[in-house]
Amino acid sequence: MSNGFHTPAVVSLFEKQSRLVFQRMARQVGKLLKSASADNVHKFRTHSRRVEALVSELAPQNGNQKKLLKLLSKLRKKAGRVRDLDVQIAFLKQLKVPDRQRHRAQLLEWLDSEQSRRKKKLEKTLDAKTVDALRKRLRRVQSEIKLDRIDPLKIAHTRLPNLGTIPLSEKVLHTYRVEAKKARYLAELAPESLERLQFLEELKKAQDAIGEWHDVMKLKDRAEQWFGGVSDSSLVSVLQNIGRAKFRRATSALVTAITMISKAQKAPEPISPRKSPASAPEMQQDAVA
Repeated sequence: MSNGFHTPAVVSLFEKQSRLVFQRMARQVGKLLKSASADNVHKFRTHSRRVEALVSELAPQNGNQKKLLKLLSKLRKKAGRVRDLDVQIAFLKQLKVPDRQRHRAQLLEWLDSEQSRRKKKLEKTLDAKTVDALRKRLRRVQSEIKLDRIDPLKIAHTRLPNLGTIPLSEKVLHTYRVEAKKARYLAELAPESLERLQFLEELKKAQDAIGEWHDVMKLKDRAEQWFGGVSDSSLVSVLQNIGRAKFRRATSALVTAITMISKAQKAPEPISPRKSPASAPEMQQDAVA
């Protein structure tokens, strides 16, 4: 990265992008308080991960930072359970398989009931007092973050998983999925560049593939709890086969993404007279969490 990265214009841009992260989080928590709709839950989960990535990396480690991260984690996990059920219900409804055992119908009925229960728990936890406390801590942490001498893209590179150390098992792939999200959210704060664009595009494709695999495996695990193994349930057998195929695609997508990102980092960026280092687009608001 050139020394020009820390010019006043670029630092100001970084401050604007980070400020947007906090503003969108503050707005979204208000929307979620009014309605725990599928869209509001999804966006809250996404924005909370962005804040967590920024605060974990750049905010001073003090009492307020720890309390904010703890509160965000609590709310995000509750929202995540609702979101997971939304995705699983949608997937199962679209799954066209014979259902002589009625396992698909029974599981859908249970998922609908569980979704309603989880949604009520989220609404009960997220009251006006909690929203006010969250917004207060967001403002305090935002004022404490110092963004000069910070290169978010460089930090994002260091947060990428090292694929050469551990075999890509299902457990490891899920861990890499979480770390890749943090890396992408940090990279979104960087000024516009070819390297940033490739970083975000490649990682987004890998995350989508891993997310699809993870959703199917969570659904398969639920089906196993209800109906037993593949020899007991045709639904479990189908979900396991789909999950295995999606696991292969997900691991391939992750390896490809990390390889392409590594090559882009090493390659010199072409100079364009029309390109300005201070003209970054706003980060995507509806990225998958």
